[in-house]
Amino acid sequence: MTRAVGVGLHSGQRVELVLRPAQPNTGIVFRRVDLPQAVDIAVNAVAVTDTRLASTISNGGAKVHTIEHLMSACSGLGIDNLYIDINAEEVPILDGSAASFVFLLQSAGIELQNAPKRMIRVLREVVVSEGSGDKLKWAKLTPFEGFKLSFEIDFQHPAVDSTGQRVAFDMASGRYSKDIARARTFGFTKDVEMMRANGLALGGGLDNAIVMDDYRVLNSEGLRYDDEFVKHKILDAMGDLYVLGLPLIAAYSAFRSGHAMNNRLLRELLSNADAYETVTFERETDAPKGLRELAPAW
Repeated sequence: MTRAVGVGLHSGQRVELVLRPAQPNTGIVFRRVDLPQAVDIAVNAVAVTDTRLASTISNGGAKVHTIEHLMSACSGLGIDNLYIDINAEEVPILDGSAASFVFLLQSAGIELQNAPKRMIRVLREVVVSEGSGDKLKWAKLTPFEGFKLSFEIDFQHPAVDSTGQRVAFDMASGRYSKDIARARTFGFTKDVEMMRANGLALGGGLDNAIVMDDYRVLNSEGLRYDDEFVKHKILDAMGDLYVLGLPLIAAYSAFRSGHAMNNRLLRELLSNADAYETVTFERETDAPKGLRELAPAW
């Protein structure tokens, strides 16, 4: 068991999280312990009820916002059974990346469970898209015996355009913690000002996000990776896809996608019974590389 305290990116509220082990086949379950009666919110694709600015899951009136960075850490580390007790309706932003959650989970200790690992294998291509021309965005899943992701961004902003626009990451590399987890969320001062006027981004700042004006990055320490922006989109996509509840055996690729489109992609997959199958691996060595072993430490 391990505990973290931080602030919510949008609410600015102090939040406490307690991560607790769960039995095999429990999945990942958030528990709102601040309500008169604790409410469990099991993570799955149809529990996602809002994708504006972040991924939100709900059970009745109980919600948890901004789950994607913690979910990304669970995906990157291969954790599939976990209780997350939370005393507010937003996961703390911590440093704006998944690195703090990776550290917390590894500090708590990750156990191998005596049950076969379940995964979802994509059997045929599934695509969602919207817009056209310079408004086009799309995301797709294709069959691949492993888990790899590629993402391309297009923000038409000088600070972003001067960095890497496209990145590919394969879980088989074992480098999630080093290459992806430290990439921070980012925003533009004009958007932050507008969000704050609407009661959002109240906990955001230079210590938990990359912030840019019209021309440059304002953080004095600069970027953690020379392609940190697009790597954060990979980090987010891993978290968004992991709300499926099981690891994916597939290749994900996307252009300008975000939380809403990633969730649409999962729902499109689940609505086509011929596009996927649930598989189990009795022996670790039978599972695809990158999905069979727990991620190494830093």
